Amino acid sequence: MSRRIGVTQRCADDEATGERRYALDARWFEFLSACGVLAVPLPNIAEVALRTADELSLDGFLFTGGGDLAEAGGNQPERDETERELLALAIREGRPVLGVCRGMELIATALGARLKPVDGHVATRHTITQEDGERVVNSYHDLAVDGLPAEVVVTAWCEDVVEAVRHRDAPVEGIMWHPEREPVHAQPDLLLVRRLFRAVDR
Repeated sequence: MSRRIGVTQRCADDEATGERRYALDARWFEFLSACGVLAVPLPNIAEVALRTADELSLDGFLFTGGGDLAEAGGNQPERDETERELLALAIREGRPVLGVCRGMELIATALGARLKPVDGHVATRHTITQEDGERVVNSYHDLAVDGLPAEVVVTAWCEDVVEAVRHRDAPVEGIMWHPEREPVHAQPDLLLVRRLFRAVDR
């Protein structure tokens, strides 16, 4: 049976209807399925998201990208609150969490880090250095984490920009690239998700 992972979504305002909608890149479903993970989209309503996680016994959480945190000028404060509540739950109960781009920024700042502007990281590809070598990844961010707390370890970087982090004690990790946006799933990304969520192939 696939691991069931709660996946957070961006907020999107529809001008024609005046609706506040939740949106998720369709490519996430294909990527997570390839990882042996079943995606369960979560609403940006903290109470409902927490109840869903409890009643469905979700095995972990994925904080997706899209938009800035409210502290950086973003307009999704309800999403920030929901993800912070889910992160706190996950750390308390030992459930794994992966943050992608904005999701990594959320994790880092929730643990005490800061954000700083960075140039040359939007809609490009660049080489990152990891613990086991180098690889080329996509990049879509104009902010970078800074001032990381002691419980966070840097696991990938591009020059002086932090590209991936891991919590020292909890199964919580973050990456600044988007694995779902690769035209062909990258093996290191598949392995990362399978390892973190203890997933198996379908």
